[in-house]
Amino acid sequence: MFQARIFVTLKDGVLDPQGAAVKTALTSLGYERVADVRVGKYIVLSLGHSNREEAEKEVREMCERLLANPVIENYFFELQEVSS
Repeated sequence: MFQARIFVTLKDGVLDPQGAAVKTALTSLGYERVADVRVGKYIVLSLGHSNREEAEKEVREMCERLLANPVIENYFFELQEVSS
């Protein structure tokens, strides 16, 4: 079995209104040295694969087809073998 940890973020140049709102809130709380905030997604999947290459291929497909929008988002993932 494998566990995939997937990180999805907006590409540089894509406006991030949620990140801007968080930055404004942090500034109002006194954290004035925060220069920028980008908000993304963190997804954890448990996979019943025994083969690492197959698991990586499937996670990549899931990211491209559903979990990330490749037009405006970047993603990367970490794959860790776990005991069942």
